[in-house]
Amino acid sequence: MRHCTMLEFKFDTQLLIEGQGLDEDEIFDYITAHFEGDCLLAVGDESLIKIHFHTNRPWEVLEYAASLGEIYDVVVENMERQEQGLQG
Repeated sequence: MRHCTMLEFKFDTQLLIEGQGLDEDEIFDYITAHFEGDCLLAVGDESLIKIHFHTNRPWEVLEYAASLGEIYDVVVENMERQEQGLQG
């Protein structure tokens, strides 16, 4: 697992995926192989997975997640703005 670097990847992306037959290891491996980023967490069970990922292209992760099931509680925060004391 890569160490988190605060500004290499700008967007802190978090969401839940609700579906059937979800596999946290498969999701983790797919995101690692297909999307640039770091600090990836994919935890849960076959019906609910929480994703946390730092990336510059959060829309790609959201599109992938939406292909697996219903996504909700989506949060995308701009960490550069937060570091500057601004709202994300």
